[in-house]
Amino acid sequence: MSAAGLWLAVVVSGLYHGINPGMGWPLAVSSALMERRGDALWRALAALALGHFLAMLAILLPFALMTLLIDWQREIQVGAGVIVIGMGLYLLVTRRHPRFLSRIPPSRLALWSFLVALAHGAALMLVPIYLGLCELDELDAGHRAATSLMAQNAGLSLTVALAHTAAMIGSGGVIAYAVHRWLGLKFLSRSWFDLELVWALSLIIVGALGLWMAFQH
Repeated sequence: MSAAGLWLAVVVSGLYHGINPGMGWPLAVSSALMERRGDALWRALAALALGHFLAMLAILLPFALMTLLIDWQREIQVGAGVIVIGMGLYLLVTRRHPRFLSRIPPSRLALWSFLVALAHGAALMLVPIYLGLCELDELDAGHRAATSLMAQNAGLSLTVALAHTAAMIGSGGVIAYAVHRWLGLKFLSRSWFDLELVWALSLIIVGALGLWMAFQH
């Protein structure tokens, strides 16, 4: 796949995560309604964005180090694809939220966002896309110093996480603001949509895409 296509996948997956209520935008609406202050909405969204961003980095940065093993790059990509597919199959079978997430106090939105992104595989979804971007940028990797390559991969993981999180909080923030400002709680109670099945299937598709990219060379 081209670099443009992979970057588009980073942004689209972020938009998709933001639209999904399971990633937290209803909690931002709830915070604004309980505090009866508009700025509470933005504070909550900022906390959700921070937690999501840190979860992306927690998953992507270890792969930045692993891609130093250029001779094993295909094996790393295959392993990542299999893990993502496995996560999708697990969510497809269980179809339920981890119970420990309900024990996190509402005031700790950043922690909740961090853990939910890990528990639902949101961060894992980026791994095959990220590895594809690394591969496109490492055609002369054999001639680079390991420290330089590691810094480049870490910088790429940071950029991917930022782009994805910006798209995620942008789409989720638009919905949260519209519900809080115009649509109200009736919309929230009547229009709740469950994307768990779509979420699980999307993980499987992205994992399969990662496997396909691994065997293209």
